[in-house]
Amino acid sequence: MTSTTRHTDQAAARRKLRREVPSTAAVLADERDFAAMRRYRTFPFDDHRSYLQQMEALLRTLAAQGVLTTLSRFDPAAYEQYCGDRALDPDHPDSRTRYTAELACTGATLPYAGEPLVQLLPVLIEEADRHATWDRASALLARAGSCPDCGADLGHAAFARATAAVRQLLEALGDGAHHLVCSIPAGDPPLLAILHTTAGETGRPRLSESETLIFCTVLAAGLALSTPGGIVARTTTGESRSTVRGWSLRDGWPCPLTEAEVFTAYCTDADTGEPIPPEHGVDYAPGLTLTPPPDEHRHH
Repeated sequence: MTSTTRHTDQAAARRKLRREVPSTAAVLADERDFAAMRRYRTFPFDDHRSYLQQMEALLRTLAAQGVLTTLSRFDPAAYEQYCGDRALDPDHPDSRTRYTAELACTGATLPYAGEPLVQLLPVLIEEADRHATWDRASALLARAGSCPDCGADLGHAAFARATAAVRQLLEALGDGAHHLVCSIPAGDPPLLAILHTTAGETGRPRLSESETLIFCTVLAAGLALSTPGGIVARTTTGESRSTVRGWSLRDGWPCPLTEAEVFTAYCTDADTGEPIPPEHGVDYAPGLTLTPPPDEHRHH
């Protein structure tokens, strides 16, 4: 075998091996994030649009080579804190590389399969927001502490109650497509979780495991903190109309709102407090009664 042949075989082997070594990429998803990174001298881009074009060209090249690439959202504020915690220079490419690698292990990620970035970025932003919500809610539960009387984990007890509440709520809502929102005023911005589910006469509700986990965790944080949060459910059946119901968190459990309270909540501008017209095709109904399970570890 000649040296040229050996060299060619080795190059081919490296190309095959490259396909088995995954890549990671963290993207500055919007103009605000991009502007925040421009203060660093070593950041090589001046225009967000051209940055995204270059990023997409790189991603497509890797995909064409058969390389699996994981995509995450680059958060400049989190990056600055990451560098501060580890005594790293944020104005250095190696620091950005280390942050990107850690995101691939601990952050919200999506696999890249050749899609245009303009289509993928909204999904990536949504996934990153959900992951951040889960992190915040989990941290609040972890700080709930233990029962002073029996030593039980109050965060764990709150999560068990939240899971029971969601199970009951979905059973009570019955058939149809349901859009649930849980809002907890715990910091700025408030914790917000969304759960989509559909249920028919013969089947159990179809749920996203990740959505359900985040929704229950946010609800549990509200129960553990005894905050004045709430749940809104919008149900659509085969007809063109939807029904909206609501619950407020009181005494460690979702308690039903009256029809008038649901109407007022839905038809009031959250920023100004001014009334807004009711939505066409929407009926406002009282929340359904949910029975709290016995829980000796619940404290008010």
